[in-house]
Amino acid sequence: MILKRLQVKTGQPNLRTNTYVICDENTKEAMVIDPGGEPEKIIEVLNILDVSQIKYIFLTHCHADHIGGIHGLKDEKGGKILISRDDSEGLYNKEISLADYVNMQIPELEADSRIDDGDLIHVGELEFKVIATPGHTKGSVCLYCEKERLIFTGDTLFSGTWGRTDLPTGSFVEIMASISDKLMTLPEETICYPGHGKTTMIQDEKTIYLELKEKEF
Repeated sequence: MILKRLQVKTGQPNLRTNTYVICDENTKEAMVIDPGGEPEKIIEVLNILDVSQIKYIFLTHCHADHIGGIHGLKDEKGGKILISRDDSEGLYNKEISLADYVNMQIPELEADSRIDDGDLIHVGELEFKVIATPGHTKGSVCLYCEKERLIFTGDTLFSGTWGRTDLPTGSFVEIMASISDKLMTLPEETICYPGHGKTTMIQDEKTIYLELKEKEF
């Protein structure tokens, strides 16, 4: 598997979103996760990888800083937009996507497919499992590849902390349950690729949530 991380600019000067380009080495099928902005930067990486058309544009959730580059990317490289059923409204509702809040102009978008917990996404010979992790938004999801021992956590889990829950459809109780019951049960060597900031591993985050669970959040 070829994995590239790009830190793209969004509407706020100091806000960078991690966009991930996944490519199967054998088939050259590709997927882009959370194209938050700067589509030309993402397209340049795809061209370097000799990817003429992407298979999927996968969204971990509907916030503007994770979807801002979709239009330019899809126009140039195609790709079916995948988002959870519960977050799909955010593609065309700026009060949910928070487009104004992060100072971004997002054209109305429509999902090509609405995904659910447990769905399997195939990119070439790679298989990814959708894990529903509500809390940051009601439809937040993570994308897990067991074979490669990695997971894309969006804004659910960061290195040393978790995503905000004070935004529309967010819930602290739900995000803690999602992380403790679904993510912390994955193999400890699983690498976590978050929506912002640096990578981490399940084993490095586990202590935080075990301590919180003892306090019965």
